[in-house]
Amino acid sequence: MSSLRQLAASSRSQVPPFAVMDILARVDQLRAEGRDVVSLCAGEPSGGSPSGVSAAAARIHASGRALTYTPALGTAELRAAIAEHYGRWYGLDVDPARVAVTTGSSGAFVLGFLAAFDVGDRVALARPGYPAYRNILAALGCEVVEVDCGPETRYQPTPELLDAAAREHGPLAGLVLASPANPTGTMVSRIELQAIAEWCHGNGVRLVSDEIYHGITYPDAVLDEHSPRGVCAWELGGEAAKEAIVISSFSKYWGMTGWRLGWMLLPEELVSAVDALAGNVALCPPAPSQLAAVEAFSPASYAEAEAWVAQYAETRRALLEGLGPLGWGPAAPADGAFYLYAELGSQLERFGDSREYCRALLEAEGVALVPGTDFDARSGGRSVRLSFAAGSTAVTTAVERILRFQRA
Repeated sequence: MSSLRQLAASSRSQVPPFAVMDILARVDQLRAEGRDVVSLCAGEPSGGSPSGVSAAAARIHASGRALTYTPALGTAELRAAIAEHYGRWYGLDVDPARVAVTTGSSGAFVLGFLAAFDVGDRVALARPGYPAYRNILAALGCEVVEVDCGPETRYQPTPELLDAAAREHGPLAGLVLASPANPTGTMVSRIELQAIAEWCHGNGVRLVSDEIYHGITYPDAVLDEHSPRGVCAWELGGEAAKEAIVISSFSKYWGMTGWRLGWMLLPEELVSAVDALAGNVALCPPAPSQLAAVEAFSPASYAEAEAWVAQYAETRRALLEGLGPLGWGPAAPADGAFYLYAELGSQLERFGDSREYCRALLEAEGVALVPGTDFDARSGGRSVRLSFAAGSTAVTTAVERILRFQRA
């Protein structure tokens, strides 16, 4: 008698779920029951897309134009507009042929990791850090090396920490660096980024620079007056810059999360590989989103985005000033992006860890935060992430409820 192999999910698909997904599901349940819930979980700008982009999309759909497949790496018009953006913001002369438009920055990470790394390659990440880096790499068969980065290095990796990681785990093939970072909001200076890029070049390590929060920075936290929106890895020049993959997105600065558009700046040797992979994995990014997104680079759209950044700055200021009464700390510097990542302090004596704190807060006061365990499996139980992208009214209400909850 023949036996059948038991069918099951692949081992590479066994990535841990986000705790925040359970919280968001509970938020939906509570709202369906009529509860007033303030959700500060999502890294999603509350203002939505620039009005010019929305108007362009309406014109496209109203025209009856056939929305067919585009080239795998995006339309020529959008790739050219992105290249011009780098000239406008960073003074860079980018060849549009080196620009790859993707289905969100998530699509860029999948394609970039597939093109740059082989199964078994070791890729380093900062801890705490965005969990999707780790989970995508693990699903692709890479060995993830998490580098513990604390307040002494402003939660960012350094050449010294990378040397130690390589000694402990073996030679690295890649490093994913985010500046501003999620969940901490911290940034690296030009000098620090230069040192990291040169370390990568000297050790045969591919640098993947996540710059999706560029533009969402704050005057009191700018680390480089020549690049107030963040330093692009390609600004550094030399061989180190030529080897880097730069990833960005329309989701954060422009508030276009649901449009699912991101992009990469690619080293020349990876362009054809990403082109072939993109055509097989997704055929192309969403056509209507690409056609409308060109309007994101208009003066009016930049102005709208800057107005939202000014609102984030005011909300951030009020939030940082309110840390004392909350009793949280230490907190990451929040140089950019729209997150506050902080330890819970004395609240841990009552709740044990951040997951229990977040569950109790949601049930008692209808405030949803993300436990730090999503970003740091080792010590994130001490911390929470609060997103202030929801706006000042939501954050003010949430802080009042949190204070009431903690006094109860």
